[in-house]
Amino acid sequence: MAHLPLTLVYRQKFILDSLKESSEIKQKIAEQCAGDIAKAIDVIISGLKNKKKILLCGNGGSAADAQHLATEFVIRLNPKIKRPGIPAIALTTDTSTLTAGANDFGYDNIFARSVEALGNEGDILIGISTSGNSENVNKAFQKAKEKKIATIGFLGKDGGKSKALVDLAIIVPSQDTQRIQEGHITIGHIIFQEVEQEMFG
Repeated sequence: MAHLPLTLVYRQKFILDSLKESSEIKQKIAEQCAGDIAKAIDVIISGLKNKKKILLCGNGGSAADAQHLATEFVIRLNPKIKRPGIPAIALTTDTSTLTAGANDFGYDNIFARSVEALGNEGDILIGISTSGNSENVNKAFQKAKEKKIATIGFLGKDGGKSKALVDLAIIVPSQDTQRIQEGHITIGHIIFQEVEQEMFG
């Protein structure tokens, strides 16, 4: 049997190591975050039952996660469940609003301005930040607090500054940005799956 090229051996090891690391972080999430995930489900169900909406924001990959998760609410997650759309808005999608806000008020204020315009008392803001130190996300949390909007942080590392600003912090126990992002989308899917099932299943 021919030996595998060294580059292929290395790549196989890299792939296996990455998958193992990812699965280990998921296990840590199960052990350390399950209680906070359950609280987030309760907060969201309570808000939706009171005819409130969900706002989401984040930067870069976290912006993509905000859009992804908003879509799961508006459209659906489980195709077997027939339900109405759930009101959720990703504050990351309107390039005109984002660029005008950055130009007129500074990039740090782009999400806070949208929270001010679109958010109402009793709504829920989910801010996604792998470090917890994204200034524009944190200013959105602060604006949400002023407007009596519930805040949930999908965070990583030590939770950063966001940890002290939110009503509920779900902190993926990792220092690795990509592992944290993988954790965030998994947590989002768990939350939304349960919200959908409990409300409409």
